Amino acid sequence: MNYRHAFHAGNFADVVKHVLLARLVAYLQRKDKPFRVFDTHGGRGLYDLGGDEARRTGEAEDGIRRLATASTEILSDPLFASYWEAVREDVAAGRYPGSPLLVRRLLRPQDRLSAYELHPADAAALRALFAGDTQVKTIELDAWLALGAHLPPKEKRGLVFIDPPFEKPSEVDDIATALARAMKRWPGGTYAVWYPMKRQAMVAALRERLAALAPEGVLFAEFLREAYAPEERFVGSGLAVLNPPFIFPDEAEAILTRLLPVFERGMGATSDVFTRR
Repeated sequence: MNYRHAFHAGNFADVVKHVLLARLVAYLQRKDKPFRVFDTHGGRGLYDLGGDEARRTGEAEDGIRRLATASTEILSDPLFASYWEAVREDVAAGRYPGSPLLVRRLLRPQDRLSAYELHPADAAALRALFAGDTQVKTIELDAWLALGAHLPPKEKRGLVFIDPPFEKPSEVDDIATALARAMKRWPGGTYAVWYPMKRQAMVAALRERLAALAPEGVLFAEFLREAYAPEERFVGSGLAVLNPPFIFPDEAEAILTRLLPVFERGMGATSDVFTRR
């Protein structure tokens, strides 16, 4: 699956994962002590929804633009408020922020972000986006190397957000191997892994590999806007969280339930939040 962000910015999966990501950041803000967020696949950081790549797919129309025209009750819901505040001006201007920019807008003065990107052009765009921002480090580096070299953070608190493109057959193995190494270096961190729901065998393999890393269990928040298709169409968005905040399961369930009528496409639309050990 080619999931380079420029072609899919602002689609339903972006909305689902970014609302959940915003809640993970909000939990870290419950304490005054600083924290650091690591974004392993930062992309460009900001996307033009009127650009050639986005217009070729048109996925934002069934994603962020559909949410933007949803009822004000959803957008004013406290579980959505910080996310919507962080994206609404860009959406009105025909843009969509990637996860590094979203997270940056949620940080307090004492918090920090490290954003990684390997693709040279995207890394340059990410670097330019945050030029002069002392709270953000942008690094052109393979994400899997970063997880082995840059943990734990000096802040001792924080989140690792892993959002790979799923372009390689080895992606599940790469994620599991890198996470195992990262958790040895920083067992107290929270780790969130996004994955596309397209091939059921891949999703099952990822669940199994991640569950083996955490005897206390891994939380999975899965959102299917339609049933799995024989042609392996991209039908859903999943987020696996290791060391999740204690309130996150209930919040995730409420968020996915609210989003289901916004994004559902026919029979088989469903959401589920569960722990696997």
